[in-house]
Amino acid sequence: MLDGLSTEVLIRESIYTAILFIWVLIVVIPLTKFTYNMMIKKRTTHIKAVYYNRKIIHILAGGVVSILIPLLGYTTPLTIIPMLVLLFLATYIPHKTGKLLYWFQDPDNINEVNFVIMWGAVMITSWVVFRDWVYGVVPVAFMSFGDGITGIVRNALYNRRNKSWFGNLAMAVVTVPVGQIILGLPGAFAGLVASIIEHFEIHSKIDDNITVPLVSFLIILGFRLIGG
Repeated sequence: MLDGLSTEVLIRESIYTAILFIWVLIVVIPLTKFTYNMMIKKRTTHIKAVYYNRKIIHILAGGVVSILIPLLGYTTPLTIIPMLVLLFLATYIPHKTGKLLYWFQDPDNINEVNFVIMWGAVMITSWVVFRDWVYGVVPVAFMSFGDGITGIVRNALYNRRNKSWFGNLAMAVVTVPVGQIILGLPGAFAGLVASIIEHFEIHSKIDDNITVPLVSFLIILGFRLIGG
């Protein structure tokens, strides 16, 4: 037993986490390596292919896994932490060694590391504070699906990384309804603010993988505290 958790529960959730980790590896290595090669064959520039792949990973790895955590009935974040540590090391070490995973990593942008950190921070804090995953899933969904769609739209419209409002509009189309459906008005408001905050990364020099989930979570927390 550990903090009221049975060995059976820990084993079950460890197995779930192992499966989720394998899924993330499948998305990050064979799948996006395949999509990178396909895009290059179609004469997509290297950097556009990289940023398309980053958003695919946002959605299929970060987003899908965050939704599955509550659906699988996780009762503790304990078994998730080792996966997060491994993913942090897997994304951070290539930047330090210079041996990048070229099909999705950019030498001038380490934001995928921030993605892993914030995913873990928001999800775990949600459980610790509320004993409920949903308050973490919603901000992570904004970061994964909302920002993912934003990047895809911008990448399709431009040949460079930028902060066009067209992308933010596309993000709001995703985040506001998602927030409304799951958490009502607080979720919708958090989704709207997140879609605006995302635009200002370049000016503030703060990665939107930090600002989007952090601001969203704080808004949701504020509504929760006011509402009791």
